[in-house]
Amino acid sequence: MVKKIFIDGEAGTTGLLIRDRLKGRLDIQLLSLGDDLRKDESARRDMLNSVDVAILCLPDAAARSAVDLIENENVQVIDASSAHRTTPGWVYGMPEYDDGQRDRIKNASRVTNPGCYAISSVAMIHPLVVAGIIDENWPVTINAVSGYSGGGRQLIERFEDENNAEFIDTPFRVYGLGLDHKHIPEIKMHGGLNHAPLMVPSVGRFKQGMIVQLPLPLWSIPGNPTAEDVVSVLSDHYKHEKFITVLNVEENKNISHLDPEILNGSNTLRINVFSNVDGDQAVVVALLDNLGKGASGQALQNLNLMIGADEQTGLTIGE
Repeated sequence: MVKKIFIDGEAGTTGLLIRDRLKGRLDIQLLSLGDDLRKDESARRDMLNSVDVAILCLPDAAARSAVDLIENENVQVIDASSAHRTTPGWVYGMPEYDDGQRDRIKNASRVTNPGCYAISSVAMIHPLVVAGIIDENWPVTINAVSGYSGGGRQLIERFEDENNAEFIDTPFRVYGLGLDHKHIPEIKMHGGLNHAPLMVPSVGRFKQGMIVQLPLPLWSIPGNPTAEDVVSVLSDHYKHEKFITVLNVEENKNISHLDPEILNGSNTLRINVFSNVDGDQAVVVALLDNLGKGASGQALQNLNLMIGADEQTGLTIGE
C-alpha cells in the first residue's frame, strides 16, 4: 500500500535532504504545498490531516504548532526538531537504543527524531550506564565538533557567503558557552543520567560531519574498568546493528587521527575507544554525518519502520 507523506518544512536543510532521499520510491506518495501555501495555516492543516505520515522539519515552536493542527488520529508524526525529545508520550527515534525500541517506533503515532550531538552521545553513554560501567550519577563530560550545516541555513550562509554581514572566516569556534545546549536535556534523559552532562560543542569550517568525544578517566571509576571492558559492552549492545559499528581494541590501535567527514553520505555511526599506555584513561569517540544519521537519514530510518518498509531502504552503510 502506497503511503502518503508530507514534509512540513521541506525547504529547510533537513527537509530538502529527506525529500531527495524519498524521490523515486514506489511505496510512497510524497505530497507538497506550493511556495504560496507553505505558511498558510489552513492549507497546512488540511495537508497534515490528509497524510499517513507527517515529517516536521521546523523550528521548535512551529513544530509544536504543527502537532496542534493534527486532528486525524491516524496520522503518524516524525518530528525532526528538538521540540518533543523529552516529551512524555513521544517515542525516541533511535531503533538501536534497546531491544524493544524498534517495535515502539513501528507502533508509535508520535516519534521524535534524535539530535545529531544527542544520538552520538546517547549511543555511547546509554549502554555504559545500563552495564554499570558509568554510574547514573557520574559527572559525564562531552566534547564535540560539527560541520557548520548543523546550524541550518543561516549558519551555512554565514560560513559560505563572503558578502554576508556576519560572515565567519575563522577555521574553528567553540560555542554554547552558557553550558545550556539544547541537546543536553535529551542526552541526560535518554542517556540514563541523573545529572546534566557538561557539554562543550564547537563548529569547524567544514560543511558536514561530526566527532563527539566522551572522556573516561578509568582510574577514578568504581571497579576500575578497562578500555577492553568498554569496547566489550558497546560491541555487545550493537552486535546485530547495521548502522552502528564499534571498532575493536586492535583496530583502534591502528588509528592515529580521525576525520569528521569520513562517514558523510552514509547512515552509519561509528564508535571508537582509545586508551593510553597505562590503561587508566580512555576516550570513547563517535563519528557520523550530522545530516545523515544525525538528521535526515535517521528520519528516513524511522519512516521505513513506521510504514513497514525495509529499514535500510534509501540508506547507505559507511566504511
